[in-house]
Amino acid sequence: MTPVLLQLLALFAGLSMLAFGGGTGIIPDMQRAAVDHYRWVTEHEFLDMFAISRAAPGPGSLIVVLVGLKAAGLAGAAVSFLAMFAPSCVAVHIVARFWQRAAASPWRAVVERALAPVAVGLTVASGLSLMRGTEHGWLPWGVTIAATAAFALTEISPILLLAGGAVVLLVVGT
Repeated sequence: MTPVLLQLLALFAGLSMLAFGGGTGIIPDMQRAAVDHYRWVTEHEFLDMFAISRAAPGPGSLIVVLVGLKAAGLAGAAVSFLAMFAPSCVAVHIVARFWQRAAASPWRAVVERALAPVAVGLTVASGLSLMRGTEHGWLPWGVTIAATAAFALTEISPILLLAGGAVVLLVVGT
């Protein structure tokens, strides 16, 4: 196995075990490793891969396939996929069996309540990490913050928010 494949295996197997509440929480670490540490992709390429992985059907964690493909071709894509999903699938299977046995335990509810803010915090951190890489200037930051607030506080369609943000940026200019 080549050094790059071993790096992909180590990175994504480790991140797999940290993906509480979904793959979004590991995006900052993935971005840091793929862009800054290993330099497999540029910041712009990573953001494009993130957008593609979110637009495509399936789990958003499939960004690992795109990173692996860029880093080491088809073998990199396959290693990244297996490294990202196999360890966490095995761990979830084992924990689920134990979790079912502990259904009536009082500590189970405490653990569930404790993990919810961890997942939210990881998701917010990933959003901030991606925003730092894309937002340059007060206007894009303002549009992002306004769209986030509108999305959180109203029932407006995300498509309308995207269109509105695009119009503002086109009219005012960036």
